Amino acid sequence: MGLVRSADQRMIAETARAFLGEYAGSQARRAAFDAGWDAALWARMSQDVGWTGIAIPEAHGGSGLGWTDLAVLLEETGRELAMAPLFSTCGLCVPLITAAADTEQQAKLLPRLAAGAPAAACLAGAVLRGGPGDWRLYGEARYVAYGHAAELLVVVAQGPGEGVSLVVVEAAAPGIEITRQTSLDLTRPYSTVRFDGAPLVDALVLGEPGRAQAAITRGLSIASAMLAAEQVGAAEKVLEMTRDFVTQRVQFGRPVGSFQAVKHRMADMAVWVETARSAAAWAAAACDAPGDELFAASAAARVQATRALERCAADAIQLHGGIGFTWEHDAHLYFKRARSSATLLGDVSAQLDSIAEMIGLAPSESLPV
Repeated sequence: MGLVRSADQRMIAETARAFLGEYAGSQARRAAFDAGWDAALWARMSQDVGWTGIAIPEAHGGSGLGWTDLAVLLEETGRELAMAPLFSTCGLCVPLITAAADTEQQAKLLPRLAAGAPAAACLAGAVLRGGPGDWRLYGEARYVAYGHAAELLVVVAQGPGEGVSLVVVEAAAPGIEITRQTSLDLTRPYSTVRFDGAPLVDALVLGEPGRAQAAITRGLSIASAMLAAEQVGAAEKVLEMTRDFVTQRVQFGRPVGSFQAVKHRMADMAVWVETARSAAAWAAAACDAPGDELFAASAAARVQATRALERCAADAIQLHGGIGFTWEHDAHLYFKRARSSATLLGDVSAQLDSIAEMIGLAPSESLPV
């Protein structure tokens, strides 16, 4: 996906926006808070429009369009804060599996995900012990996005030995306990997953046990690019909401958007959104390109997209005045999503440290946060 979308990508975006406008608007979003996700919306995404297979090869039941097209969809779901695990399943778990799994393992796992099996990633806190036929997971993984809705768990685990492994296990397997957490962001629920060491007969250790670090790094870099696209969509929606409000709200006989201070802040928001969009487009294109550009591109995109969403969401509340602080208005939902997404897959400081290392600087010499 370049800075200018292709005709096909524009069609994907337009179709997705119409679909989400009908099924994932504010009313549907709020109705799903108690359950923590919109199962009906997820069924429509996977069965009716086939979004879950968009980045999965046709040989494994997907449409094989690639990461750039998934980024287009995630930007649209970000606009609506859609209560469905599209990022968790397709933007995070699928990249990890495709980066680490061998051909046989991909053939076993990817068709399930393409068909709509929700998945969640446990990125820290687990330890793998044992051996083939007797793998055991121990530990506790916290802040697992959509863990309570998952059928499959993709687990980054220390071991065996000093290495790192990637394990896929059924969420309902014996010895696994999943508890939904109370968290700030109601639109992306989190869970705690506990592993008590029970034998995981159906667990798949992807690739060679203890040697998955390189694959995990690549998978998480693709996931970071996908998350940046989602953040850009949310920031753009916040900008549009605020623009509409300030052009309609009248104060002292004039629309508040006509005041210079408001114009300046709106202009700053627009610059943040467009800068983040450019960085996210670069990262999405790098996901489908050969070479190592992906790692720098995804880190840069996350820095720009995180800052853009945080800035726009905070300014939106201010510019909406008193109504922006109310539960009934959606501004606070975007602000909370901005805060939770800022720490998902590494915060701005971690991304800047990564960039500093890539260009030969020590982490402490990276650009200021």
